[in-house]
Amino acid sequence: MAALDSKKSGIDATGGPPGDHVSLQGVHGSVKLPEHQAGFWKQMRAFIGPAMLVSVGYMDPGNWGTDLQGGAQFKYALLWVVALASAMAMVLQIISARLGVVTGKDLAQCCRDWYPRWTRWPNWLLSEIAIGACDLAEVLGSAVALNLLFDIPLFWAIIITAFDVLLLLGMQRFGMRTIEAVVVLFVATIAVCYFIEIFVLPQTQPDFREMGAALVRPGFRQMGMIVVAVGIIGATVMPHNLYLHSALVQTRKLEKDERSIRRAIRFNTIDSIIALTIAFFINAAILVLAAMVFYGKESATVPGAGVVAFGPDADWIRVAYLTLAPLLGAAAASTLFAVALFASGQSSTITGTLAGQVVMEGFMQWKIAPWIRRLITRLLAILPAIVIVGLRGEGSVNDLLVLSQVVLALQLPFAMFPLLHFTSSRRRMGAWKNGWFLMIVGWSSALLITAMDLYGLPDSLKEAAKVFAGG
Repeated sequence: MAALDSKKSGIDATGGPPGDHVSLQGVHGSVKLPEHQAGFWKQMRAFIGPAMLVSVGYMDPGNWGTDLQGGAQFKYALLWVVALASAMAMVLQIISARLGVVTGKDLAQCCRDWYPRWTRWPNWLLSEIAIGACDLAEVLGSAVALNLLFDIPLFWAIIITAFDVLLLLGMQRFGMRTIEAVVVLFVATIAVCYFIEIFVLPQTQPDFREMGAALVRPGFRQMGMIVVAVGIIGATVMPHNLYLHSALVQTRKLEKDERSIRRAIRFNTIDSIIALTIAFFINAAILVLAAMVFYGKESATVPGAGVVAFGPDADWIRVAYLTLAPLLGAAAASTLFAVALFASGQSSTITGTLAGQVVMEGFMQWKIAPWIRRLITRLLAILPAIVIVGLRGEGSVNDLLVLSQVVLALQLPFAMFPLLHFTSSRRRMGAWKNGWFLMIVGWSSALLITAMDLYGLPDSLKEAAKVFAGG
């Protein structure tokens, strides 16, 4: 019977994880699931979580930086990119969860076991570069938050973030659910404020007809749009999240019979759709309000602060609190935005640490203490931030944020194509391989992202050169 179940689920002789190398060993299979006869909501409560945790990375400082720049410079013209990137992310995360449920492996383990040995090192190094680029965004977001909250110079705030590993270890005592609940509270507060501004306050209500037109008329009609678009995609469809999601679904105590696999795929799909839809609306709101507050303007009149000036090349992440000022006033907006930004950076730091653990153990089967893993990643991330901010001053944060997301976008194909290759294979997935819809949409997303990467590569390299040269 076990052999029959294994055959139905598509797991061959190499399908199960090696005995001592399960994903995230400390929490693997730690969440018990209710009986199949349990009600929908009871089952949903048990399965919900992995996509919510992954979605934190879709609302990190990197997203805020690219969305703010897109709205401030091009109004609603890149709204279609936010929508498209969110849709592609949703499809790819659903497929990633499917891989983990069916094979019992995460994406890194699949690459190690099913690709030639020589691919392990380059795949691992590329994954580490992506995680480092993502962590650079968390460094900058947390540093800007400290700057806004305590008026600490940005250079020193970046150095302080090197020690957030201690804060992370302290918070972990309360458990992942508690940490994520706090973060969701902050993000929900921001989301409610943005909702009120967009739909209630008359002075910040956008032109919904113009927004609708921007959604259905894709294109790059202005200089510089392609680089920001690639940055938005890199901030939204994040390569390390594809590795992480395939591991997180295995924190549930999954059975390998046909009925259990079908149930797990169903509820993880619902989890992904809900989490990434919320992330889309928050990212779209940030871009829309940036367009309303900053586009075509050189200053903004803020209750309680008078006139605040900003130029076309402003560091948008540092003046982003102004998007909340019409509702809350300058002081409260600055504090709330800074706290939410810091929480976003810290929660994304947690998922980045987990992703680093997954790729290191998956590709190389190396195990090190999480705090050492965290410290190494953070030190690699703060070095470019210290150098650039030290040389160019505090006006370079948004450039670095967008650059980090461009690096993420360029690394995406190296995670997407293996994921789609494995999940489209009957040999690896058996009856659970991607159906025609996931096959078409998944491969189309991967090819479109790769084409945009290649198309925007010359402009991206020019922008990177400007960041490092101080142009």
